[in-house]
This record gives sequence, C-alpha cells and structure tokens, in this order.
Amino acid sequence: MDMTSGRRGDAGRRQFAPWADPAAQPLVRFERVAKRFSGHVALDDLSLDIFEGEFFALLGPSGCGKTTLLRLLAGFETADSGRVLLDGQDISPVPPYRRPVNMMFQSYALFPHLTVAGNIAFGLKQDGLSKSEISVRVAEMLALVRLEALAARKPHQLSGGQRQRVALARSLAKHPRVLLLDEPLAALDQKLRQDTRFELKELQARLGLTFVIVTHDQEEAMTVADRIGVMDQGRLVQVAPPAEIYEQPLNRWVAGFIGDVNLFEGKVALQDVDGVAVDSAAGRLRAFSTDKVTMGDTVWIAVRPERIRLVPARPGDAAPTGNAIAGRVADIGYLGGVSVYQVALPDGTKVKATLASTTRLTERPIGLDDEVWLNWPADAGRVLVR
Repeated sequence: MDMTSGRRGDAGRRQFAPWADPAAQPLVRFERVAKRFSGHVALDDLSLDIFEGEFFALLGPSGCGKTTLLRLLAGFETADSGRVLLDGQDISPVPPYRRPVNMMFQSYALFPHLTVAGNIAFGLKQDGLSKSEISVRVAEMLALVRLEALAARKPHQLSGGQRQRVALARSLAKHPRVLLLDEPLAALDQKLRQDTRFELKELQARLGLTFVIVTHDQEEAMTVADRIGVMDQGRLVQVAPPAEIYEQPLNRWVAGFIGDVNLFEGKVALQDVDGVAVDSAAGRLRAFSTDKVTMGDTVWIAVRPERIRLVPARPGDAAPTGNAIAGRVADIGYLGGVSVYQVALPDGTKVKATLASTTRLTERPIGLDDEVWLNWPADAGRVLVR
C-alpha cells in the first residue's frame, strides 16, 4: 500500500477516499446479505463495500445487526442469502481459521494461564510457525503496543488498558488482511477510552491495514473512522465520512442518533435562491436544502446546538436569511468546557444551545429564567424530508 495515502490533512483526518474513485475496487464486499435468527431479521438485504486501508465503523443501537455483520465476515455466522467477498472472491464456504481475517473480541478472551508473550504467540503456534519466526513476530507486536517490559506477566497482573493492548497485539500477530474489532474499548474507563481511540487510529494508519470496528458509541466512531455505516434494524441507513454524517444526516433518525440536534417541524412556505422558508410553531425559519421540496410539504429543520448563538437582545443580523426566535432559559448544564442551555419557547418547545465556557461561572452573562434570543444563519440548518 502507498503509505502517502495515509497522510493526515489539516483537520487531523487522513487524505484517504477510495470510495470516491469509481475505478477503486473494494477489499470487502457484502452483496445483498440477509440473516435471520428464530424469525428475527438481523440483516435485511444489506450491501456494503469496504476498501483496503480503510478504518470503517459500524455504528448503531443494540440489536441493529452490526455484530452479526462482523461475524459473517469472520466466518462465525453464515448468511441465509447473499455473498461475502474478499478481494473479489466469495469466502462464504471458507472456514474461519482459513480466512485472512482476525477478530478482537469485546471480552479480549485472553488465556489466563499464559503470559503476555504466550498469548500473542498462541495463534502463531497453531499455524505451525517456527520458534524463531514466532519469537521475532512476538517481539514486533510487543514493541508495537509498547508492552516489552510486561512480556512475562499474566493477564490478571495487567490493567484493563494493558489487557486491551495484548488482545490487539494477538489479533495483529498473524498479519490479517482485515482486523475486526467488536466493541474493543467497552471495558475501559472513559479517560482511557478517549486516549486509546487516538492510539488505535494512529496504529491503523501506520500499519495501513483495514480495520472494521463495531460500536454503539457515536463519539468513538466519529473519532477513529474514515467512514461510518449507521445501522438500524438490520439495514444501513447512511454510509459516509464522519463530518458528512454529522453535518448532512439523511433523515431525522440519523440526525438524532449522531450527537444532539434540534428539530423544527413545519411546512414549506417559500423556496428561492437563498434556500427554503418553513413555517413552524417557532415562527418562519430559513435553511438551505439539497433535497427537492415543494410548497406545503411537511419537513424538519435540523440544527446542531453548537451552531446556535444565545444573546440577550434580538440580533440585528437575523434578516433576511437568518433565524431569530425568543425564549426563556429553562435550564443550564455546566460541563466544564461547554455550557448547555435549554431554552423554552412560547409554545413549550425546548431548544438546546451549546456555548463554550469562556468565562468563569460567577461571570456568566446569561442565567436561569433570563429572556434570550436564539440566532443562527440559514446555512447552519439542514432540511430533512423524512
């Protein structure tokens, strides 16, 4: 693989987008895959392409089918219909131990009686590698995850983060084409999870391998992945890079599942070069729309809390394409770096606005029960038709 494709841009994310190239061939392809368990639909006619060198995240609530999809690729489940292809070859009849795929389980599944080095070496011994090859490979993996000094310890002598690294090293030791990670950070505390996300992301970019991670944690998927497949009820609802998923959700479900969002329901009253005007309970609101809408259509305007300005007086720059609505501060949540304001509108609707905590708590300019104005430009909202 050309490692220059993994260079990171100014935003900290890799300059890597083979899915945008019509000539690029996927490494992994799911073709109209379906799977049922005792009548329950786990996967419903699902198709998906994953490219070589990609860090792909399957994101969704519990029971949406994301782990089933991962297990189909690993060979632990068999599809009722459809095909799973690797490098263009149907691998459905290939047993798990013969697939160039390895899986890191949520529980880590380390052998308690083996040392760190022994756990990493286990799969290599099963494959019949020589002692010298195993020794070299284990040393490489220990250095990769920075556990050289702990090679002789048993799993019970390690912290949660160290056990996670052993499981990762063992999964990588066999040099798989694809590494599958099933909620790999779920057992870690929040601070360690945040640190480990970036380590995992950097490791994947350095190795140039294809990683597929299953998670229900939106922040985790947004941090590590080149692309995210958002799943619900056995189907892919949207597949796109993190920024596109967040800024341009396809529907209300995706908008609400990925981060916080305010949704204003209304009817299209006007469409012109400046976008769409929607008559809602909060008043007439403006937004840009990439979807085709007609007069009278019921639509929803999605606005992220961080895009809303909170000011004590009506802003003078609200017209003609901006938005300004009055309300009262009903609640304030202080989260350290940001403060979250719940603003009640006259009709009882509550709108959330997130402001950076740039002043001390005692200097907060807007307080509980204050009358305020919510202001955001038209391009901060997205019109959703479903």
